[in-house]
Amino acid sequence: MKKISVVIPVYNEEANIPRAYREIKTVLDSLSNCYEYEILFTDNHSEDNSFHLLQDMAARDPLIKVVRFSKNFGYQRSIYTGYMLSRGDAVVQLDCDLQDPPALIHEFIAKWEEGYSVVYGIRRTRAESWFISVARLVFYRLIDWLSEDTLPLDAGDFRLVDKKVIQELRKIYDFNPYLRGTISVMGFNQIGVPYDRLERKFGESKFPFLKLVRLAMDGLVNHSLVPLKLAHYIGVLTFFSAFCLMVGYIIAKLVFSHAWPTGFTTITTLILLSIGLNALFLGIIGEYLGRIYQQVRKHPITIIEKTLNLDSSHKEGSVAE
Repeated sequence: MKKISVVIPVYNEEANIPRAYREIKTVLDSLSNCYEYEILFTDNHSEDNSFHLLQDMAARDPLIKVVRFSKNFGYQRSIYTGYMLSRGDAVVQLDCDLQDPPALIHEFIAKWEEGYSVVYGIRRTRAESWFISVARLVFYRLIDWLSEDTLPLDAGDFRLVDKKVIQELRKIYDFNPYLRGTISVMGFNQIGVPYDRLERKFGESKFPFLKLVRLAMDGLVNHSLVPLKLAHYIGVLTFFSAFCLMVGYIIAKLVFSHAWPTGFTTITTLILLSIGLNALFLGIIGEYLGRIYQQVRKHPITIIEKTLNLDSSHKEGSVAE
């Protein structure tokens, strides 16, 4: 039988782990006549009782695989490592808070059997504040407009991925992965499934506004050179405008003998504008240079501290690259 892997990233989710396990296992058991399955939890070095709960569950159920990292490497790297360690013919990524309904796995698998290599969820509605909803709406459309690639709108990391896509993903080293974008631009047959995202019932969100901004920056920098080009174009425009202004001042002074005032306001404004533009463009360039530096160093994406129920090829201390 074909095998389905479910990858679940975890960080301080002790209130959600038992519920997530029960609901996901119920869905997978309903498919057990047709598919084998495994449930892989990737623990980002949780500071609460999450790992102890996972240990107890793994001791009772051999189909539960657990990976604990040596520190918190972040959400995207946690998902990436789960993909790399999965052994299924198809891999489903699902968050532990169950805001993405596990029942949708049935529809994902049905689309996969129809021949789609990637099936992703499209968030039709979300239970969150209007400000965050509007910010997400703007971000997804902005990154799609700026990107050289076509990215799906309103799609997160809730998806099913065929193992041939995972094999291609293994060839890519990205220290700051943005997986929803990377997988989207790989091609293959892809389709979206609309759904209503639920409200988190227990625990706190691991993505406050500043982390969402950082994720947005990852997506923008990973898939677009427009910020660099924009910095170049605005720099040329600013130089041209300043040059024209300088020529105008010189002509007015020499030809028309115009008596100019001291010009404190004009000079101050131009200086401040110049400093602001320089700071902005250096920041954009620095963001790209920093990521190049991280790529060149080739540091591990994650470091595995401990594993439970995984085969001997993924022992404690191994590194996912």
